[in-house]
Amino acid sequence: MSGQLVSLAAWTFLPNMATGWLQSIYYGIMIRAGDVKPQPGSPRYLQHRRRIYIIVVSAYLLYTIYEADWEIRRASDYYQDLGAAHSATEKEIKSKFRRMAAKFHPDKVTGPTDGEAYFVHLKEAQDALVDPVKRFAYERFGPDSQNWKDCASIREYVQRGVRSVILPYYGVTAIVMYILSLVGYLDWGKYWRWITLLCLCIFEIHTISRPFFPVFAEKALNPMLLAFTSRPPYLPFQLIQLARKIALTIFIAFSQIGPLLEPPTPGNAPKSNNPEVQLNQNLTRLEEMAKLAKLDADRAVMLEMVPFMGDEVATGALRGKIKTWLVQNTVRSDPMVKDALGRSLQKRRTDAPIGAKGNR
Repeated sequence: MSGQLVSLAAWTFLPNMATGWLQSIYYGIMIRAGDVKPQPGSPRYLQHRRRIYIIVVSAYLLYTIYEADWEIRRASDYYQDLGAAHSATEKEIKSKFRRMAAKFHPDKVTGPTDGEAYFVHLKEAQDALVDPVKRFAYERFGPDSQNWKDCASIREYVQRGVRSVILPYYGVTAIVMYILSLVGYLDWGKYWRWITLLCLCIFEIHTISRPFFPVFAEKALNPMLLAFTSRPPYLPFQLIQLARKIALTIFIAFSQIGPLLEPPTPGNAPKSNNPEVQLNQNLTRLEEMAKLAKLDADRAVMLEMVPFMGDEVATGALRGKIKTWLVQNTVRSDPMVKDALGRSLQKRRTDAPIGAKGNR
């Protein structure tokens, strides 16, 4: 869990550095010599930066999934070490062990210390897979479960796994997410982040408590890996490790990419210290307000003219009266308009006596 938090914190800052570097390279390639490059803070510059940032973070997130799969393959498992299939019977597993023991016996391997350690590992693999209870525990919780000496039945292994593996992981994750949301760090995608964590928890509980492998892994994922790749099939505990990594990837995507994909509105438009950007944002908001005001005014005029519909003479006279009323009572009575008119007249009549009309 601590490693995941470090990864999340690191990728709060590193993408900005990579984005700036890639954006400079992009401008160096795409913009010809002598042409003006978009200035930092301009709308075009910010649009390019946002797109490059999304590409950088997406590439990293895909890499984290690949890295998690690579680490699982590098760690191997008892079935791979013995060369046995997941469906191997007790007799087949013992036969595989005898062959591996004859090949890697300490007396036949150069370097007695390494050979002895690997031979002991193979013996532990056989002991775990020929015992149905230990085999169940290994497939759900990995090699660490072989050290749970106080467990003798599948029920006890499941209870121990829930207490020592699932509850600590999801308890700490939920507390950290709640604290970060309180300080405003995880504002975007808050609902979907909790849904993702809940789905992951349900998947893990279902995986460790069922006597069979997850259906999608047994019927689709593992057969596809065996048919089209050299990648060994997944065990349940490996699927859980990969699912946790994918969940962390989704959390980072919510924090880093989600806000950039949301269409900007007057309420959530990003702020900038650049005066040109601020002016454009203010003009956009002013234009939207003007459109709303015009729509309301047109509706009010239509309501006032309903009794005169069909009478063109009365309608024309009413339009003129309304226009005059708007100019006289709305525009000219506005304090800012009156002040502007007074200043304009004062500039024109610099030789007028004090108190003359038009000085104020």
